[in-house]
Amino acid sequence: MVEEATEALDKYLDDAVLTGVGLVYIIHGKGTGALRAGIQDFLKGHPHVQSFRLGQHGEGDLGVTVVDLK
Repeated sequence: MVEEATEALDKYLDDAVLTGVGLVYIIHGKGTGALRAGIQDFLKGHPHVQSFRLGQHGEGDLGVTVVDLK
């Protein structure tokens, strides 16, 4: 499941950068945290990612990762 998600996320980030989007929200849900951890590990080494953080209150809290793109 994590591998499928990161493959889709890689394409999504490429498309976002090509269209000039600077901030994206990745909705992974709260669940067990396995998908969130896999996505955040993937983001750590991604060349388009400047920074990322968990969502704040009103953004989805622990169920969302907010990504600032380069």
